[in-house]
Amino acid sequence: MEEMYTFGLEIHIVGVLVLMGVVMFNILMLALSKHIIVYAKRMRIVMPISASLIFLVLFTGSIMMAAKHLHFTYMNIVMIGVLLMMISLEIKRYRTLKYKTDIQSDNALEEYKYKAFRYLGMEMLILILLSIWMMS
Repeated sequence: MEEMYTFGLEIHIVGVLVLMGVVMFNILMLALSKHIIVYAKRMRIVMPISASLIFLVLFTGSIMMAAKHLHFTYMNIVMIGVLLMMISLEIKRYRTLKYKTDIQSDNALEEYKYKAFRYLGMEMLILILLSIWMMS
């Protein structure tokens, strides 16, 4: 049983690291984008990957909590809250592009970049701070 928990913890940690890499890739992709339409098409490919990784981390965390008989600690509650914040930030970022950005305007990409960099920066900061806290 302990081996299963250790393996689940390793998968959980790798999932978080890959999620950090995808957030960094999103930041890089946004920084290098020149046209909003091309960026939107690329984002439709990357967005399901981000969502899948968030849910992978959520799923492995819930499996590990079940292995420990649903024993809630303040660390577990903080991790659940962080994942819910990440889900809401991803939804806000996607809605900003889809509904609140006028793609036909000349400065549409700059308007979107301002908001998207804030959301992605918050996601990355949250992931880094939580990872540092959990590793110490």
